[in-house]
Amino acid sequence: MAIPRALEPSGLVLVDKPSGPSSFALVRDLRSKTGARAGHAGTLDPFASGLLLVLLGSATRLARYLVGLDKRYLTEIDLSSRTASGDLEGEIIETKEAPARELLEESLQKIRGEVELRVPALSAIKIGGERAYRLTRRGEAPEMPLRRSRIDELQLLDYSNGIARLDLRVSSGTYVRAIADRLGGHCHSLRRLEVGPFSVSGADSERIHPAADAVPFLPALELSEEETDSVRAGRQLQRDEPGLLRLCREGRLIAVGLGKNGTVRPETVMPV
Repeated sequence: MAIPRALEPSGLVLVDKPSGPSSFALVRDLRSKTGARAGHAGTLDPFASGLLLVLLGSATRLARYLVGLDKRYLTEIDLSSRTASGDLEGEIIETKEAPARELLEESLQKIRGEVELRVPALSAIKIGGERAYRLTRRGEAPEMPLRRSRIDELQLLDYSNGIARLDLRVSSGTYVRAIADRLGGHCHSLRRLEVGPFSVSGADSERIHPAADAVPFLPALELSEEETDSVRAGRQLQRDEPGLLRLCREGRLIAVGLGKNGTVRPETVMPV
């Protein structure tokens, strides 16, 4: 049976998003260009730039394995003012004298590791069943929850004229705007450099990486022809390989499986 056009081409595209357009706009462009279904694995705010992972065709079903990857950012935080949105596009709600470098370094030390940060009001999480940014733009003031985040690396690259330039690696779901607000400022610029093993230096919107290369952080398990048929039929294998695995046949991703207690169960099966 022929694969429907919407499922092909299939794979991962590394896009270097410019500041300005939304992540959805870039996904829509790729969908229109390729004719395949498309979706991103982690959005970027319109003002931000950098690496956007876009999955095409049948590879869109792999998004669940990508959204939880750590991210690395380069950001400039203006510590002389806070804004309603946490970035340069929001209304200024406070102006003040920027702290001395010593005080800034003390503040940075306090947020390294695990930290609870308040989710920005202009975010896509739902409050009472509605997106927070919609409530905020209507003039409402939703009570935003705290979210536990992990800041694994945080380096102060430069600090001058109240602008702190930071290089940071954070857990998935961490809002850099929330970090800026915690420090008493707002994001003046934001660029995503890495998502898990993927780097913006490898971005090329014309290149489609095969589905097997979309999850390179998962160990690969080569299947026999018989095992391939079993996996495609949804049957588990008698293999003692623990954890999430790429189940491949001659370099082609057949499925993502979960190994446990001496068996490997197909979890996400790719179409033939």
